[in-house]
Amino acid sequence: MSMLRKLSALFRGTAHDAALSVVDANALRILDQEIRDADNAQGKARDDLAGLVARRRTAEGEVQSFHDQIGKYETSARAAIAQGKADLAREVAQRIAELESEIATRSPMIEDMKGAEARLRTAIAATDQKIETLRREIDIVKVNDSVQRAQASVALNSAGAQSRIGSAADSLQRIKQRQAVQEEKLRVSQELEDRRTGADLDSKLRDAGILPGQTSADDVLARLTRQEVTIVTPQIGHALKDKDPA
Repeated sequence: MSMLRKLSALFRGTAHDAALSVVDANALRILDQEIRDADNAQGKARDDLAGLVARRRTAEGEVQSFHDQIGKYETSARAAIAQGKADLAREVAQRIAELESEIATRSPMIEDMKGAEARLRTAIAATDQKIETLRREIDIVKVNDSVQRAQASVALNSAGAQSRIGSAADSLQRIKQRQAVQEEKLRVSQELEDRRTGADLDSKLRDAGILPGQTSADDVLARLTRQEVTIVTPQIGHALKDKDPA
């Protein structure tokens, strides 16, 4: 029996934990429904209050009517007494007594209704305030829940983005390495081709200014200077001949 009780306790505990898990997972929905239930209950309380106020006002109207009738009957009774109609005056007095009895019976009920109205109004106002406070707290909880969900999503996406960025950086580095290798291959291939054709030697000769046909700025200036001297010298010789008398 002890083992059965333990198993029963285990099952109850498991069921309790499962129920708590479900409640926690749907806490906001449950709170919203509870607020709706409270609003519905408040609506019913307001309807009851409205009905109570209507009955109290009806009773007050009836009592006021009784007072009006009493005033009218008192005038009629005085007139009957003045005319010596004692029986009629007594009949009117009996009616006045009945109306006063009704007033005496209904007046405490009206006061009780007023007291009930005051208590009900106070309870409704207090409950309205509690519901409004709870609703504001629920709104705050919802905002916090949304913010936390957003933060969790951002953290998860950030981790994924960091992983993707790292992967992209690795891919980029591998591309750069392949390009560097390919560029080196092309350079070596060009060097080998230049050696085969002698282009590398020609390049060295051109850099040294030895290769025929290679002209530098200094070469151009020297050539122009020589040309100028060649042109000027014959002109001077002709001039001297013109001046010689022989």
